[in-house]
Amino acid sequence: MSPHLLCRLPLLLAAVGLSGNIAAAQEGDAATDLKVSRVALFSSGVGYFQCDTRVTGHASAELKFRTDQINDILKSLVARDADGGTIGVVSYASQDPIEKTLRSFGVDITGRPTLGQLLDQLRGEPVEIGGPRKMNGVIVGVEKRRQALPDKQVVEFDVLNVLTETGIQQLVLSEAQGIRLTNEKVAGELRKALDTLAKSHDADKKSVRLEFNGQGERRVRVSYLLEAPIWKTSYRLVLSAEGKPFLQGWATVENATEEDWNDVRLSLVSGRPISFIMDLYTPIYIPRPKVELELYASLRPPEMEAGFEDRSAVEMLGRVAARRESAPAAPAAAMRGRRMDEKAKSLGFAGAELAEADDAAFDGMKDSGVESVATAREAGELFEYVIDTPVSVARQHSAMLPIVNEEVDGEKVSVFNPATHAKHPLNSLMLTNATALHLMQGPVTLFDGNTYAGDAKLPDLNPGEKRLVPYALDLAIEVLTKQRSVPEETVSLRIAKGTLWHRRKLVDERVYDVKNKGDKERQVIIEQAYSGDWTLVEPKQPFERTQNLLRFKLPVAARQTASQLVRLEMTAEQAVGLTNLGFEQVQFYLRAKVISAGVKTALERIIVMRTELDNLSRQRGDLERDLNESRQDQERIRQNLATLPQNSDPYARQMRKFDDMETRIEQVSQRLADIRSQENEKRKELENYLLSLNVE
Repeated sequence: MSPHLLCRLPLLLAAVGLSGNIAAAQEGDAATDLKVSRVALFSSGVGYFQCDTRVTGHASAELKFRTDQINDILKSLVARDADGGTIGVVSYASQDPIEKTLRSFGVDITGRPTLGQLLDQLRGEPVEIGGPRKMNGVIVGVEKRRQALPDKQVVEFDVLNVLTETGIQQLVLSEAQGIRLTNEKVAGELRKALDTLAKSHDADKKSVRLEFNGQGERRVRVSYLLEAPIWKTSYRLVLSAEGKPFLQGWATVENATEEDWNDVRLSLVSGRPISFIMDLYTPIYIPRPKVELELYASLRPPEMEAGFEDRSAVEMLGRVAARRESAPAAPAAAMRGRRMDEKAKSLGFAGAELAEADDAAFDGMKDSGVESVATAREAGELFEYVIDTPVSVARQHSAMLPIVNEEVDGEKVSVFNPATHAKHPLNSLMLTNATALHLMQGPVTLFDGNTYAGDAKLPDLNPGEKRLVPYALDLAIEVLTKQRSVPEETVSLRIAKGTLWHRRKLVDERVYDVKNKGDKERQVIIEQAYSGDWTLVEPKQPFERTQNLLRFKLPVAARQTASQLVRLEMTAEQAVGLTNLGFEQVQFYLRAKVISAGVKTALERIIVMRTELDNLSRQRGDLERDLNESRQDQERIRQNLATLPQNSDPYARQMRKFDDMETRIEQVSQRLADIRSQENEKRKELENYLLSLNVE
């Protein structure tokens, strides 16, 4: 790829906005006056500016921009000198960080130094001091002193020490009425530092200087990309009972630059090309490590091992050197116009057509310029409005330009959506873009019968695309929405591995009663939200379907009421675990009309097994309570025995009760163990049965 093509590639990003006027060149070359001849503004907030002129011999030009625009200039500037000419050096004032620049002077004024701090830097410099105590001498330094005032406050002040012919003298710095540096070199460094600081405050304008080298008269083009205000669209839509709606569109363009646009060819492009800002203007310094020299006394001469010579590396270096010696000298500048080759086109840049057409125009063919963006639009990327007549807009002024002035297709309807208004629909126009233009989004002012009807917002519309445009509340139409309650209906039941799959049908049924209180028949469009899970049953087809809405069109005669039934159905499937399924739920499923014989038999068998398991669980519970009570009685007897004499009759009676209770506890424990074993076996039997089920 040629250097020229590389310089031009930023144009394909389509980002622009001119900032500055283009001034005369410096001395030594012929002054070239470049004026803007073409402007392309993009709806993404950028634009493209092009300047064309003719030069003779060596010439130069200076472009002035705001500092915040220089990065865009450095990223996108394209200069072309046709008919055998070349582009020379493009120079501009560097922007080193101001602190770094100030530190380069002999007097450092960074950090806002005070007079005392500034003089302390100038130790050893000769000075002349005026005031009540005049003196000539050399600055020794500045010291801080403190003094207590009668109110016990302490103040701090600077004292200047000066070496004079009579010795070192001290002077309170605030008493000096004038200090002159007699060393003109140092005084000059201070002036330069202050001048640099003053210029840094003027961040308004920066210059970029271009040089054109060649012989004879030649054509020259300079173009670049900058940020610019977006162009905006607004529309007027006139409704008529006799004819088609008439659409008039205006584009609002703002010249936010510092130069008047005089008879420029203007294009307005809708699209969103990728554009960004990169700081190419500020110098970047990379920190380097500081390496300390080692003490030579500590060094010992190392013994290096012998190695094998890499013949391939030596031969490669020789071939590179030979090519350098035999290569022809490179041209001074490689930015001449060159047609984009097929390889460059294959890179996939959105504006490849722009670059190729631009070359063709500059080679003396029909000047298509930014018009080739329309080719990109045909690929579905951009759309361009070309203003046929040259446009003039003064700097910092705006203008409205007509871009659409045609009839469109449209039908007046009333659109009802309960989420917008629960009672009244909106007066709307079913607008079809019958023009060959892409209509960019913007506000619309509607007039109906020479009367203001309302405002609306027009979305982006491609040619042939249809869209509803609401603009007012329709008080002549009232809508009553009645939602019918329809019980769920079981569609099917099946069992698989212990899970009952219940498939049921849900119904959303609504009736819209539409009353027309007007004197004319109205076309009412009813909008109802829906998702892809629902199926429309009544009516069979909607008038229109969007991603989240169904639309139904209902004609309503004057002074009449009409109804629209909308029925949506959805089938949902629910998984129910049979292990913990209650008897009431099982009975519910057994009463279903769609239950198959296999599922019914399986559910009945599950009821029997669950009944047996529940009986065993109930017996286990009774035995556990009996065992617990017996143990509590035995513990009470044990406590009584501890209080009675062992040889007494009460002790003997309590002992017999204790033995009987011990026998009962053993019997209940054995019975409980048997019941638990039976319960576990019955539970495993039920689980195995459920897992083995696969019944439709």
